[in-house]
Amino acid sequence: MSRDYYELLGVSRDADAAELKKAYRRLAMKYHPDRNDAPDAEERFKEVTEAWEVLRDPGKRDLYDRYGEAGVRRGGGGEAPFSGFGSFSDAFDVFMREFGGGSFGSEGFGGGFGDMFTQASPNQLRRGSTLKVSVNITLEEAAKGAKRSLRISVLEHCERCEATGAEPGTEAITCETCRGAGELRMVQRSMLGQFVSVRPCAHCGGEGTRVAAECVDCRRSGRVRVERSIEIEIPAGISSDDYLKLRGRGNVGLRGGPPGDLIVGVEVDPHDRFERRGDDLLLDLPITFSQAALGVEMEVPTILGQARLSVPEGIQAGQVLRLRGQGMPKLRAAGRGDQLVRVHTWTPSGLSRRQRESLESLREIEDAPPEPRRGEDPSFWERVKAAFTA
Repeated sequence: MSRDYYELLGVSRDADAAELKKAYRRLAMKYHPDRNDAPDAEERFKEVTEAWEVLRDPGKRDLYDRYGEAGVRRGGGGEAPFSGFGSFSDAFDVFMREFGGGSFGSEGFGGGFGDMFTQASPNQLRRGSTLKVSVNITLEEAAKGAKRSLRISVLEHCERCEATGAEPGTEAITCETCRGAGELRMVQRSMLGQFVSVRPCAHCGGEGTRVAAECVDCRRSGRVRVERSIEIEIPAGISSDDYLKLRGRGNVGLRGGPPGDLIVGVEVDPHDRFERRGDDLLLDLPITFSQAALGVEMEVPTILGQARLSVPEGIQAGQVLRLRGQGMPKLRAAGRGDQLVRVHTWTPSGLSRRQRESLESLREIEDAPPEPRRGEDPSFWERVKAAFTA
């Protein structure tokens, strides 16, 4: 079905080049798939780009005005036929050629809409800055995942001027100093040859245009600061070394520039029972001398609840037992870490008469502990002897 290019851009048939460019820029920013999740956004982007590519060229526009879409498809009067856009990257190349200072095919378009502007030429759209916030969660929330509602202050496009920076009813004009280039070149000649230095135009801030009347809301910047609430999902297994990157949720750029990202740093609060070691959790477990000597089956706490632990007889203080799959979930893989249980022999104080008599009887028949071997901490054996002789 034949489409009306003027209607697609929302301009009259006698619109001049500046009106066409402004309309195309606004619609291309609106329908770019990286900024618009609608199913038809990519198709709409290609349609408005096709309309712009025809109407911006005086020859093609003349053919279109006389013969409609069929005229530019066939070509005429020596004009090359226009075949439209078969892919999104073709249409994106047109957008970048006009506003981005270069051509980027599908291979270069891998990091999102805003990444194309990180090495911008002086007069192209500039990506907005990245916002950074932090959020604290408990170890239990890190183990199960959590949701948070954050209140952030962010720069967004000014609705009054549609991010142009100009008061409605007025338009940006070409900078008289740099004549729209956005930069000034200075040529210096010396014995070694000619040197050219390039610097942004101070009159227009390197944009190539300036507004005749500033927007009263944004004061020429094309953006205003607003308070926004955002919902974030924190995945299970996250640690204090990780962060969340929300693409396109940061500050927008000046005068229609794409938004930067929002970085959410996560801090997991220390736990009063567990020590985190990667995906494993360490629990210090005090047991009595008789439990250490005879062994015991007991319930121990885990981040998931309770688990049954078998303490073998003759276990030594400081020995570590392992509960498989009872630790933290792995953030980027299936499965969970382990829970490590480090055993400590608890020495009672304030013995009752019966307890003292029992320990006295034990002392008469017990064996002496072995001498420390090379590499072992002698103080450890001293602590063991002190526990038996107290």
